[in-house]
Amino acid sequence: MSPQTMTEKDVFLTNFEREYQTTLRVLKSYPTDQAELKPAEKLKSARELAWMLALNQMVLQPTIDGSLKPGGLPPAPATFAEVIAGFEKAHRDTAARLAASTEAEWNATLNMPVGPKQMADVRRGDALWFFHHDTIHHRGQFTVYVRLAGAKLPSVYGPTADEQWW
Repeated sequence: MSPQTMTEKDVFLTNFEREYQTTLRVLKSYPTDQAELKPAEKLKSARELAWMLALNQMVLQPTIDGSLKPGGLPPAPATFAEVIAGFEKAHRDTAARLAASTEAEWNATLNMPVGPKQMADVRRGDALWFFHHDTIHHRGQFTVYVRLAGAKLPSVYGPTADEQWW
């Protein structure tokens, strides 16, 4: 039997789904009555930060389509429950679009921000990984909010004080 070769898209979709499930667990661990928790003036509220996770699901569709237009982001919904519902819907829609994407789309380029006031042409596949890693980064920030809100933190990449593995 010959070994099966995974494409970049296969690897991405597997990783995308695994990280989505982890992020959803973290979001659902948050006490919704503390949605407006804002640890410092410069920081977003928990609801707004959670919305960034949904936006990072949404941004992948215009990225693969080559229609990314940096600028204003849609505001966060009024409730934490709506944020989670938006996150789940954005993931479903995006996963379906990515599953239908072609190798040519992954290898085409798009112009996007690459630094402060800097734009450059980036291969769409690389841009997808960039936004995916940005989601993981924002999830890490959100885990701090979970702790500050007094909630139990589920496992992300290993055991936590609240979710022991042994």
